Amino acid sequence: MKIKITTTNIELTNAIESYVDEKMSSVEKFAISHEKEDPVASVEIGKTNNHHQSGDVFRAEVNMRVRGKHFRATSEKSDLYAAIDDMRNELVRELTSHKEK
Repeated sequence: MKIKITTTNIELTNAIESYVDEKMSSVEKFAISHEKEDPVASVEIGKTNNHHQSGDVFRAEVNMRVRGKHFRATSEKSDLYAAIDDMRNELVRELTSHKEK
């Protein structure tokens, strides 16, 4: 699976990048891959804006294309890692729901 990571209002560190790679690679088993194409996941993480200091200020969003179908999951939390976890769980729910249909 190909993973593209972009950031908004934060700097992409090695720790954040490896955490996103780890979480998104665990999603790969839920995506029904095709022999001619790999699933592509575009992940955007960051702060909603720079002037808020409390509340749900961290945002994680993923757009994934698997076998011509588009899947999208977003999450806003007060912690960046919690937002990434919630985004991953929402994406897994969408993929398993589509798989069962």
